[in-house]
Amino acid sequence: MRTFFVTVLFVLLSVPARAAQALDVYFIDVEGGQATLFLTPAGKSLLVDTGWADFDGRDADRIAAVAKTAGVTRLDYVLITHYHLDHVGGVPQLAERLPVGTYVDHGHSVETDPEGTELFHAYVQVRDRASHLIVRAGDRIPVEGMDVRVVASTGQGISRPLAGAGDPNPLCASTKSRVVDPSENAQSVGILIQFGQFRMIDLGDLTWNKELQLVCPSNLLGRVDVYLSTHHGLDESNSPAIVHALRPRVAIINNGSTKGGSPEALQTIRTSPGLEDIWQLHYARDAGKENNAPEPFIVNMDQESRVSWIKLEAQADGQFTVTNSRNWKTKTYLPRP
Repeated sequence: MRTFFVTVLFVLLSVPARAAQALDVYFIDVEGGQATLFLTPAGKSLLVDTGWADFDGRDADRIAAVAKTAGVTRLDYVLITHYHLDHVGGVPQLAERLPVGTYVDHGHSVETDPEGTELFHAYVQVRDRASHLIVRAGDRIPVEGMDVRVVASTGQGISRPLAGAGDPNPLCASTKSRVVDPSENAQSVGILIQFGQFRMIDLGDLTWNKELQLVCPSNLLGRVDVYLSTHHGLDESNSPAIVHALRPRVAIINNGSTKGGSPEALQTIRTSPGLEDIWQLHYARDAGKENNAPEPFIVNMDQESRVSWIKLEAQADGQFTVTNSRNWKTKTYLPRP
């Protein structure tokens, strides 16, 4: 009997220790913007983007609520992929709720119209009260406990393949470039996150032509386990040439009910070789049932959103688990063979 209780005690004590070795990622619903929170086994945090401004602090409140759930009391790094309202707008309100160690961005905004200037100025006022790091393609963001490689910034991508990448991409021959995008979207900071054997990519709102530079004529990125859909799953991004070259096992769509999740992009993602599942923050109303993920894999099924999120827990051997906070649907993906 004593042996039984000792065994049970050992198991109970070892569960938190194992959990502490995981990389936790929370994809927070900010209604078609981005807010993605990483928490490393070393206890360090990285938030990618901060959602929208205003709405009575809606997005800042949601991020703060998820941070509390994750046990995060301080954001060590806040990465702003680019200076659009749905990505950087929430910075002033978020800074009132959580202290930030270092802001990371690509430097100056290319949008100098009055609205763009006002948005950037509001961000800079907050950013200048903390540490600040400007990154370029090829840089690393020094988040203890995971490897964060910058693969795109200021309209430039990495010029050399990452380890294990560099294969020719046959889809490039049939993929045409589009009209040049002069906006902040094309300036997005894109990152590839590696935790042991686990790999995930987040390219912000990087647009079609800039995506192609990363995978044509050769795939400089390699394969990933998880693909956070670029540009909220819109077809201005997500070309087959990049999505199919990445060969993700799982795609996460950070869309809203009426923003993102276009039928074309969802079909491109769904037909990517080796894809097992798509998880969505919202049911995309304009995409139709045939293009949306099955109901258990969608966090918000109607336009009336709630404070919800998708959680991903990655192990160093490449195994990861995804959970829908609405219904606690959970699925574990074993390491690649």
